[in-house]
Amino acid sequence: MEKYEEIQRSIITTYRKRIWIKFIKAIQEFEMIQEGDKIAVCISGGKDSMLMAKCFQELKKHGKMNFNLVFLSMNPGYNEANERKVISNAQLLNIPLTTFKTNIFDAVEQIDDHPCYICARMRRGYLYEKAQELGCNKIALGHHLDDVIETVLMGMLYGAQMQTMMPKVRSTSHPGMELIRPLYYVKEADIICWKQRHGLEFIQCACKVTEKNANLNNSVGSKREEMKRLIQDLRQVYDKVDMNILRSTQNVNLDTLISYRKKGKVYHFLDEYNKKDS
Repeated sequence: MEKYEEIQRSIITTYRKRIWIKFIKAIQEFEMIQEGDKIAVCISGGKDSMLMAKCFQELKKHGKMNFNLVFLSMNPGYNEANERKVISNAQLLNIPLTTFKTNIFDAVEQIDDHPCYICARMRRGYLYEKAQELGCNKIALGHHLDDVIETVLMGMLYGAQMQTMMPKVRSTSHPGMELIRPLYYVKEADIICWKQRHGLEFIQCACKVTEKNANLNNSVGSKREEMKRLIQDLRQVYDKVDMNILRSTQNVNLDTLISYRKKGKVYHFLDEYNKKDS
């Protein structure tokens, strides 16, 4: 058995409950794939996107749905070592990459205000554009459960708002395109276990801005690290706390909220409350 076959097989054997079943659950529950889809599986070079690619290959192999895949890898300005690492890992894992380059890192380095947010928006825009050129109607990103929970907590603690990272989103700038997140229920710890079991080494963020801001300890990245530590601490107290945070976004009781926004309009509880008095 080839190395990549062993790595892929472990997803449906050793990590069946922790990864494969959760991958399938997200796809089915949120109806992420339809017949005839052509999905650009976006490969950043990190552990999450590489695992997602292997899960998609396994799903495609079963042949229960008629869809096509493109494994799309954008180089936003990696140094040569990181670029080689992405390509060598793809070869090791038998992932046929379609690659293209941008100068996002150089552009973001000149931005002082929210560079990580701008970088993420720019990356997504380039990925949508390239995927559309290739005839795709969807892009798949490797965000996992921890990313979702961190987003919820960051919004509450630092943004004073209740929001979540959605499992799928229609693009507003690229009509006909949609973003899906198939690792929505997969824990980062289980991805790390899968990676370590097979002795795999993937690139990290690889961004100069992140490295610079990490030293200053004032970036969005550092806030996410705070959230990671907070979630780890909470899990020590109650091991189901992560899923409860996620489920809280699915069990919202509008009758007990002061106000909420929908499609840009603000609804306040007094709107209905005062009607009952009249």
